[in-house]
Amino acid sequence: MKRKTKILIHVIYWFYMINQFLYPWYINKTESYFWTDTALTLCLSLINFYAFYFILPFLIKNRNIFLSILTGALLLFIIAVARYYIQVVFWKEIMHLPPKEMSNLNEWFYAGLRLSIISGAYAILIKFAIDWFDTQKLKAEMINQKQSSELALLRSQVNPHFLFNTLNNIYSLVCKKSPDAPEAIMKLSSIMRYMLYDANTEVVILEKEIEYLESFIELQKLRIRHSDFVELKIEGEVGNKTIAPMLLIPFVENAFKHGSKTGIMPGIRIHLVAAPHQLLFEVSNHLKKNLVGSKDKIGGIGLQNIKRRLELIYPGKYSLETTQEHDLYIIKLQIQA
Repeated sequence: MKRKTKILIHVIYWFYMINQFLYPWYINKTESYFWTDTALTLCLSLINFYAFYFILPFLIKNRNIFLSILTGALLLFIIAVARYYIQVVFWKEIMHLPPKEMSNLNEWFYAGLRLSIISGAYAILIKFAIDWFDTQKLKAEMINQKQSSELALLRSQVNPHFLFNTLNNIYSLVCKKSPDAPEAIMKLSSIMRYMLYDANTEVVILEKEIEYLESFIELQKLRIRHSDFVELKIEGEVGNKTIAPMLLIPFVENAFKHGSKTGIMPGIRIHLVAAPHQLLFEVSNHLKKNLVGSKDKIGGIGLQNIKRRLELIYPGKYSLETTQEHDLYIIKLQIQA
């Protein structure tokens, strides 16, 4: 809790207490020495309040309930006795109150004890409420820090995995002395620029993520050499939407990794719909014969990481479905805007 907020809580409390002390004046039922008695009571209550506010939490720290109650009762008794003697000395030695006015000293003690209990109770409630709020805030910060660290770790696991596969593809083109190798290197350079600079933020413009996706697809198509192998369809307004960086690429990479390169074309279908309040992303691909019926091998570490990222970034705001129909594997992702 901010310092200004804590000060405001104390100001509001003392405004309330002063109004309580001044109540007889509001209803025109004041007696002699009213203002002097009010000022003294207010000063003693101030000392009483902050004695409980600062001293009691320190005394009961790391102790059991019985010792805490005993310590609180002892502090209350000491404050009540001190308050009583301060009042007696003030009225007798300083104000020279007539003996007749000081005949009921027992009532003074019990009245002071009652006010000590009230001030102490308020002090403990306010102190523990502020401490509880600070503790909850600290816990929330620790959770956020832990999640940020986990997201950074997950992202660092995604990037090397992608780079490893892409470099293997470029290496294959270079070994074959393919004229497409320079273009592949330029595509990789563009992709790395995105990963190093644009993807280091919490969110990116959806349009940039799509550009990155298109570069990745073009890089993969150089190796596959089927111009119609990938069908990419984008619908809706993507310019004003944002998304977590590197979120869509693992699904497409997974399709290239496990998809069959022969047979029905297109081998991979990618469909993205940017609706007003949600984002729909679907990837389907035909599986290799040795992977048909095996979902565990298809998912791999990439899909596990992306699921964890979705849980951290979009908790309760996403749905992810994977289905397999014969040799067709389909991933559907829905994110609420």
